Amino acid sequence: MSKRSVYGWVVAILCFIILMLVTPAIPQSQEYHNFADQRDLFFGIPNTLNVVSNFPFLVIGVIGLFLCHYRNYFQLRLTGEVLGWTCFFVGVAAVAFGSGYYHLKPDDDRLVWDRLPMTVAFTSIVAIFILERIDERKGTVSIIPLLLAGVISIAYWRFFDDLRPYALVQFVPCIAIPLMAILLPPMYTHSMYWLLAAGFYLLAKVEEAADKPIYKWTHHIVSGHTLKHLCAAMVPVFLTLMLAKRSIETERISLFHTWKISWTKIKKNDSEVENYSCTYTSVPVVETS
Repeated sequence: MSKRSVYGWVVAILCFIILMLVTPAIPQSQEYHNFADQRDLFFGIPNTLNVVSNFPFLVIGVIGLFLCHYRNYFQLRLTGEVLGWTCFFVGVAAVAFGSGYYHLKPDDDRLVWDRLPMTVAFTSIVAIFILERIDERKGTVSIIPLLLAGVISIAYWRFFDDLRPYALVQFVPCIAIPLMAILLPPMYTHSMYWLLAAGFYLLAKVEEAADKPIYKWTHHIVSGHTLKHLCAAMVPVFLTLMLAKRSIETERISLFHTWKISWTKIKKNDSEVENYSCTYTSVPVVETS
């Protein structure tokens, strides 16, 4: 490991320790388990829609996992890519079981199994981003430590009733991934799919927060939490489409730089049109008798 990497890890650990020292503990609110839609609609399944709305995670997780390994459909070139995307799709598929199990009878003990597969998916994505955008070796090496960090954050919450480490594991990628997708040059094409995925995840979090209002606005047809599951399931859908469509990027230019070039061209064209219009209107008109 290079000195720069060591310094980076030291700074990250120090920041985490300072954060833990200066911020108060965040206990798990028991109100979190009180979801708006608690109906048993069919087959005697408690909280029916919140349970069955996890099924899309199983479908897309299994499809993605199959395509990762079936004749290398996604054309993954590196061992780290295969491992990272495998962990991601395993995590996505496991969300269906973990979240379904939790929503049958919501409580803290079952919530562990809801959060664990999501954490596997989050941390895998971060490792994949490091591999694709920063350094292939560092990304590959970071997969296991990041997965362990995610598992430890859940264990810390469960044993000490403190959500701070888990909150970091969940929300830091929400900020870091869109920023890296925009600012860092990609290894592959179709980077916009990352932003689409991030947008749907943000929408899912909004729907989760508005669980009860959405249930009221829809006249008790569907709750915000059910919609949250469906929107969150679109994240692996977009990433699967990206994997199927993308190819090696011959010119590694960040989305920010691409947008900057496009904006410059638009301003230049607008300026040329304006100059042409001024020139045309300034031509004297000669009247003939």
